[in-house]
Amino acid sequence: MFAKSTLVALVGAVATVTAVPSFSDKGLLQFALNLEHLESALFTGGLSKYKTNDFVNAGYPAWVRGRFQQIADNEAAHVKFLSEEIGSGAAKACTYKFAYNDVKSLVNLAQKIESVGASTYLGLARHINDSSTLNAGAAIAASASRQAGWITSSVLKDQPWDGPFETPLPPSAAWSIISTYIDDCPNSNPELPLIDLPPLKVSDSTPKAGQTITLTFTLKSAKSPLYAVWVDGLKYVYTEINAGKTKVPAGLTGTAYVGIVSSKNHPDRENFVTGFAVVEFPFDSNARNVE
Repeated sequence: MFAKSTLVALVGAVATVTAVPSFSDKGLLQFALNLEHLESALFTGGLSKYKTNDFVNAGYPAWVRGRFQQIADNEAAHVKFLSEEIGSGAAKACTYKFAYNDVKSLVNLAQKIESVGASTYLGLARHINDSSTLNAGAAIAASASRQAGWITSSVLKDQPWDGPFETPLPPSAAWSIISTYIDDCPNSNPELPLIDLPPLKVSDSTPKAGQTITLTFTLKSAKSPLYAVWVDGLKYVYTEINAGKTKVPAGLTGTAYVGIVSSKNHPDRENFVTGFAVVEFPFDSNARNVE
């Protein structure tokens, strides 16, 4: 089993790093390929398990499965493209642990992973040097965002977008979510230029503004202060954590993310304390997001 990312020890509340792994375009392409393998496996596996009648019996029109097949084809195309771009040494597919047991849970998981996928590419963009690599990443990000929006709106009957800006996730923060679905990978797969972060669980993944939620995480030793950072579009909102609890801020819409950091600086590898979790703030057609 290969290490899912380059291991950097977390001691105390802040990642203690002797040599933070450096980003390279090839390393980031390997990261993207790992993501695409996972997405491809999710859709391919779900479609092999559930046929058109299963979607219909779950309350979805028959064409929803057809669109899922098209997304599966898109993910396979992304895997092929990235594998060819990397060439020799391209990461192979892992084995995965997807928590779905019916069509509805498959649809919800697909929406979540497609949203995280779009955020991942946007977070990678600022670290990419080569313009053609950046352009390819942007093209895949746009595809993932449209697919997530279609699932959220046409299938789940919620919002078709999250707000005026899509949400970028820093690479290690994105990996902290993605890696929870990975069981084992080939030893030949290259290490990724990421830090391993302790997982974060939230007591309610669809909270309301003003609600107090519990954040569950484990650290080797304690350090304060700690803050919950809520990432929504290009906005970062910080809330204090007391006894593992924090209050959900107002103004978050659509798919957002929450993590724990050691300062109110821009969230990045230097102040990450935990991984991130997905939180959803669905809104209807009458909602306005005007500041």
